[in-house]
Formats: sequence, structure tokens, C-alpha cells
Amino acid sequence: MKFLIGEALIGQGYEVAHVDLMIGTKDSPVGLAFANALSQLSAGHTPLLAVLRPNLITKPPAIIVPKVTIKDMQQAELIFGPAQAAVAKAIADAVEEGIIPKEEAENLVIIVSVFIHPKAKDKNKIYYYNYGATKLAIKRAMRGFPDVDTVLWEKDRAFHPLVGRKLTKLWDPPYLQIAFDLTSLNEVINVMKQIPESDHIIYEVGTPLAKRYGAEVILKLREVKPDAFYVLDLKTLDVGKLEARMAADATANAIVISGLAPIKTIIEGIKEADKTGIYAVVDMLGVEDPIKRLEKIKESGYMPNVVELHRAIDVEGEAPPPWHLAKDVKEKFNVLVAVAGGIRPENVPEVLAAGADILIVGRAITRARDVEGAVRKFLRYMKPDTDQFRIMTDF
Repeated sequence: MKFLIGEALIGQGYEVAHVDLMIGTKDSPVGLAFANALSQLSAGHTPLLAVLRPNLITKPPAIIVPKVTIKDMQQAELIFGPAQAAVAKAIADAVEEGIIPKEEAENLVIIVSVFIHPKAKDKNKIYYYNYGATKLAIKRAMRGFPDVDTVLWEKDRAFHPLVGRKLTKLWDPPYLQIAFDLTSLNEVINVMKQIPESDHIIYEVGTPLAKRYGAEVILKLREVKPDAFYVLDLKTLDVGKLEARMAADATANAIVISGLAPIKTIIEGIKEADKTGIYAVVDMLGVEDPIKRLEKIKESGYMPNVVELHRAIDVEGEAPPPWHLAKDVKEKFNVLVAVAGGIRPENVPEVLAAGADILIVGRAITRARDVEGAVRKFLRYMKPDTDQFRIMTDF
């Protein structure tokens, strides 16, 4: 029994072809679905057999199922004309070229789901785009493309044409975290508009900003930078579960929990963050012994995604630099380490060498006369963007 899946998108404009298909033996779930499709018709999505010409179906037999509801005869003509012919020809050519073994053609069936945009007009584009997409989808199905390793490699790098690339994980450190401790939303938005796009910039909604506008200020910031990773710095000291859920509901990608909070509060915040798919950051501001505190948290069986080593503004020049514990924290607890306090472009190499994964910078950027120039001084130490050296072609 075989049950294979293939997908392909080819073309552009309204005539773009997107094909999803299943190939299977007649005794497989695909065979059962094939029979059901022919015997249980659906209004606007009537399946049809792929034919090379009237009275000549393909081998393997194939059913074409329209993805978009057919509302008039003009749309029906595009499905029953160029789309049907293209799918049939692609299947026949795939058998001839050995993509589908000829000896298996009598034992297999194919279900092809075809997208025809309601505004599509050009029959030549519809034919050739759907021919190419069907043939490519068959090839991928027969070869088992993609393998799991390809999916895992691409999941954080892929750019979706309708959504973009949403940053949900901090998978490629180091990162520059720009902290907005400003209290004017207009000022924050003005600064954000001057920040260059980069895969290695993330944004922190500072505690003062969150207190003034609430967690959902992130939604306002997403109007400027919709795909960015946002850290909501609530410095949670109580009700960790509730505040983590508030962060997730506001589309934050991470919540900051104070390391001074009761262990139960920290654990509840970490658990809720994990449940809702966001990061938990534990901020060690004011914690006398971060290592001992983390060991206590670890005893519960939970750990945050990020530990923030944070030196307060009021003790700059007195306390040691916050990054001096970075390597110890990473080695003992296998977490990302963020550092805040006293980071300048001139000491970035020292901070990175100490083991920091995330450099948190506030006033050095947000209060700079040349915001973009200030950001670029830090970006020179980050990795290139995902797409900078990537050839933008399909597989």
C-alpha cells in the first residue's frame, strides 16, 4: 500500500498554479477517497477525471478537485479546459519519463487539488503553470520530498508570500534587542521607523511603556514592524500564569519574569509561556546570586528559554559588567543569555566573547540623534540576514 503526498506552486499573477495531490494504491486511503469523490459530489467543487482528450483518461487514473468554488460557466471552462488538460498531460509525461513507474500505473490513483483564481483569464498561462506544478508535485510525492531535515532547516528561514517571515524563535544568535523604555508611543513609533530591517533585531516593550499603554501596545508596534519578535517586559512578580497569558494574547513572543518573584510564580509563568508558544525570560535584576537562583528553578523541572543578566542603570560604574556570568549560565543551564547594562558598540566584542546571545540596548539607540547609524554600529557584529546570500529560487 502506498500513500504519497506532493505539492507545488508555479507561476505568477492571477493564473498562478498551486497543486496539492495524493498518490496511492487502490487499496490505500487515497483509493477510498478517490471512490468517495466520484460518488459524493459537492456543489461548486465537482471532481472530474483528468483526460488527455474526451474518452481518454490517464493511467494512473486521476481526479481533479477545484479548490475555489466554481460560481459560473466561465470558471468551469477554465477547470474543464486548460487545467484538466494540463494535469492529464503532466501525469502521462510523468509515466513516460519514469517518475511514476509504468508497471505501477494500473495499481495507483491520483487526487489532484487545483487552484484557479476567480480573476484568472489567460488560458495559456493556466495550462502551462498547472502542467508544471502537477508534474513537480508528482515528482516530489514519488521522491518523498521534503525530508524531515529539509523542513527543520527551512522552518525558520522560509518566507511565505502572503505572510512574510514571522520570527517565533531565537534560533540564530546573537541578537540585538532594542529596549523601548520611552513612555510616549508616538516617540517609540518614530524611532522604530528609523530602525533598519534585520533578522537579528528584536524589540523589547519596556516596563514603563507597558504600564502606560498596556500589553496590547505590541499590536500598535506590529503596525510598523509586523514580523518582528517582541519581548514584553512586565517584570512579573506575581500571578505568573496570568501575565504570561496576557503577553501571549497581546501577540508578544516573550514575557519577562522577575528573578525575584516566588519560585512558584516563576514556574507558573514558564509553564504558561511554554503552553502558549512564547518564550519565558527570567530577569536577574536585583538577584544577588543568579546561579543559585537558577539552580532553585531547575529543581522544579522547568527552565526559562532566556536568562537576562541585568545591571541596573543606578549602579553602572559600581557593579561588575552583567556579562561576566554569561558562560557559566550557558554551560550549567543550556539557555540563551541576554545581557543588559552598559553595552556600547566599542565593547560588543567583549560581550559576545563572554558568551552573550542577546545584547539589550536602550538609550544608546533610542536616544541617539542618528538612530539608524547607532543601530548599524551594533549590527556590524551580528550575522548576515537569512536571505542576504540566499538564491531565491524554488527547490
